[in-house]
Amino acid sequence: MSQTPVVKPHIVLSHEMLLPMQPLLEGAYEVHRLWDYPDRLAFLEGPGKQVQAIVHAGEMVLPRDLLAEMPRLGLIACVSAGYDGVDVPWCRAHGLAVTHSVGLNAGDVADHALGLLLSAWRGIAEGDRRVRAGRWTSMDRMGARHGLRGRKAGIIGLGHIGEAVARRLEAFDVKVAWWGPRPKETNWPRAESLLALARDSDILVVCARPDASNRHLVNAGVIDALGSHGLLVNVSRGSLVDEEALVAALKDGRLGMAALDVFEQEPTPPARWVDVPHTVLTPHMAGATLDSIPAMVNLTLENLRRYFHGEPLASPVAA
Repeated sequence: MSQTPVVKPHIVLSHEMLLPMQPLLEGAYEVHRLWDYPDRLAFLEGPGKQVQAIVHAGEMVLPRDLLAEMPRLGLIACVSAGYDGVDVPWCRAHGLAVTHSVGLNAGDVADHALGLLLSAWRGIAEGDRRVRAGRWTSMDRMGARHGLRGRKAGIIGLGHIGEAVARRLEAFDVKVAWWGPRPKETNWPRAESLLALARDSDILVVCARPDASNRHLVNAGVIDALGSHGLLVNVSRGSLVDEEALVAALKDGRLGMAALDVFEQEPTPPARWVDVPHTVLTPHMAGATLDSIPAMVNLTLENLRRYFHGEPLASPVAA
């Protein structure tokens, strides 16, 4: 007697960085890859008609007009904690659920933020370059720098990552304050404004969740308030910092240092940074560790399983 073939739900991977997930998905799903369809119409007229869920890299923009043309779509499962590339209010209005990997890599991002901070503040990356270039002599090591003890750090956004950064900074005897648009109960004082936080800080760490309202939140005024001896660290999204203003301030000496893991354009053009002094740059790697990635993938798989079994989602984006 012939068996009825198993009909698998159709899902689509939205970005090439998610390719390693394909073997994990193929047992339970018919997997399509959006990048295989440079002609969007070919996708919409083909697998797009059947796709019920998108596995997504949250920072990448998902066009609303693409989503609107997928009649069976019901879930956007972001592997990342961030989901700034997804118009969540629009999705809710059109009956689409959105999930993400909330909090799972916060500690790893905070560790990286402290690594960037230390590297810039103490000149570790610059010292490495000096040694490798043969510029360390018995008469010339490198200019002495301030230690961290007693310095003031301001944190923009006190969510999972911001709190993890704050706890780590306290271990260095750094005085911590923060600012965000909404008050919350914390152990650290909230500044009356972002500008006041910048004026009162030696180091400013950007940890806020990005959305349409806070593009270029760290603008020229905030950068100037941080000042010629200050350090800006960004482990959130490049969109939160006015990069043109940042580069100009570093070149002019109006800002002391910058340590960045995220950029307005990614990958960032290397030529942009060739003559920009006092910077430490990493390629958007803070949240990607061998510990956090499996946890985020597993949570995404669980959200998919629950969706297709009609169960409550494990980590929906909060209203």
